[in-house]
Amino acid sequence: MAERTANTLKIREFPVEENPKHTYLNAEKGILSWLITLDHKRIGLLYLGSIAFFFFVGGVLALLLRTELLTPAESIIDADTYNQIFTLHGAIMIFLFIIPSIPAALGNFFLPMMIGAKDVAFPRLNLASYWIYVIGAVFALYSIISGAVDTGWTFYTPYSTQTDMAVVSMTMAIFILGFSSILTGINFIVTLHKLRSPGLSWSKMPLFLWSLYATAIIQILATPVLAITVLLLAMERIFGIGIFDPTMGGDPVLYQHFFWFYSHPAVYIMIVPAFGIISELISTFSRKTIFGYWAIALSSLAIAFIGFLVWGHHMFVSGQSELSSVVFSFLTFFVGVPTGIKIFNWVATMYKGSIDLKTPMLYALAFLFLFTIGGLTGIMIGALSVNVHLHDTYYIVAHFHYVMMGGTVIALLGGLHYWWPKMTGRMYNEFWGKITCGIIFVSFNMTFLPQFIMGSQGMPRRYFNYVDQFQGLHQFSTIGSYILGLGFVIMAVYLAWSLFKGPRATSNPWKSRSLEWMASSPPAHHNFEYTPVILHGPYDHHKPMREFRMGVAREDETHEEQVTAEKTP
Repeated sequence: MAERTANTLKIREFPVEENPKHTYLNAEKGILSWLITLDHKRIGLLYLGSIAFFFFVGGVLALLLRTELLTPAESIIDADTYNQIFTLHGAIMIFLFIIPSIPAALGNFFLPMMIGAKDVAFPRLNLASYWIYVIGAVFALYSIISGAVDTGWTFYTPYSTQTDMAVVSMTMAIFILGFSSILTGINFIVTLHKLRSPGLSWSKMPLFLWSLYATAIIQILATPVLAITVLLLAMERIFGIGIFDPTMGGDPVLYQHFFWFYSHPAVYIMIVPAFGIISELISTFSRKTIFGYWAIALSSLAIAFIGFLVWGHHMFVSGQSELSSVVFSFLTFFVGVPTGIKIFNWVATMYKGSIDLKTPMLYALAFLFLFTIGGLTGIMIGALSVNVHLHDTYYIVAHFHYVMMGGTVIALLGGLHYWWPKMTGRMYNEFWGKITCGIIFVSFNMTFLPQFIMGSQGMPRRYFNYVDQFQGLHQFSTIGSYILGLGFVIMAVYLAWSLFKGPRATSNPWKSRSLEWMASSPPAHHNFEYTPVILHGPYDHHKPMREFRMGVAREDETHEEQVTAEKTP
């Protein structure tokens, strides 16, 4: 126990119980209690289970595509089925997996805990956002059953207005899913503004929360544009209103502007939360204070702002004016600046740090390598002269996967392994965690590095057949995808094993300084027994753990007393 006698405020250690009886996992029993729960932690796990299912479905579809591409001619599926599968792979992975993966799953679970709150600001709205997600997913699954879609996940006009596939039901699925994303963003912003514990100023907020804050801004501002776009597309098909039909005075390129005005900021909905996870991992496992806290925090907001201004780089070959292309090219280069700031600061944080190569840190290092390749190749195709040659080739496929999977998914896996002991109260097998990280890293590069080569040599993307010269590279890529799938199977096995046989986790196995690790593992139903008072930042690794004082306020203490105590030397 520590005291501040200047104003009689007593600060006590958290009453952490290593294996508490009243955790969120056993607060209520039965499936119904999970389906109608208002507990942010359970809702986070519901999201996590849902996105894991759709990741499995999208992954199986990807393996079918790669199997077909083993040979230049038709082998296991025909051309129409191939078009449907790559459309569904893209739509499922983008809208049902990767966009909600980090904010809705890990964000829902840990945001309230990291600010010392009992829950999000609007628990019922949080539950509603999950069920809206489920309804949207049902519409997407119905679309698969009723005829699928073969337009590509971008649903470009005029083909999407003319094909006889289930475009309306699939676009309505995306329309519904957008509401889930908007409600989650609103909930997070209000929670961060209104429910932070006493003493938790913006300068003491974990960088993961800054990334969720920036992401929520994008969700609220950009998602309505997508909703309007897919609604106009559905009205075009049903009523023939002519918004995108040139014979009726419309413009099919207008659809591209609408779609990418949302979809490029959506890239940052996917990757900015991943940046936040990496900041947590690198600081914790380097045992160092994060380098350039405000630079990293504000760069997340800068990415959120600049991300709205670069959509035109997807349309360099669509006939837009030369001046527009030059402006969008410059902005594409410019948006790389705040991202580069993050990478340099992460490397500076590791410099002379006491690096502990646990499984989460290995994923953080893999992220730095893979995402840097994705970022640098993005700068290349931001150049007009290069983009004209590489547009719609396998180079774009490789770049996109290095950013999305090499970035977002790798960071998600790092965050999942980092917070797994807190979520479940169990430790996974560290040996198999490291082995699996190595398998995923090597096989990912086997899968997508050859695609850079194919694209630079002119191999178009989305092609069912190809010339013989690319067969060797395609086969190497397909073998890599099989090994990558095996890596995820191994991960699923040892994580499932840990739920039943894994050693009990202590409250803070990684010796982290952020607030969620001050709760029990798994957390109590309302996270903390008392309201925390924040005395130090989440990255004060230069202080010994015994001096790392995060306390709990007595119930009879006022907010003013707590703030005064925090400012007292």
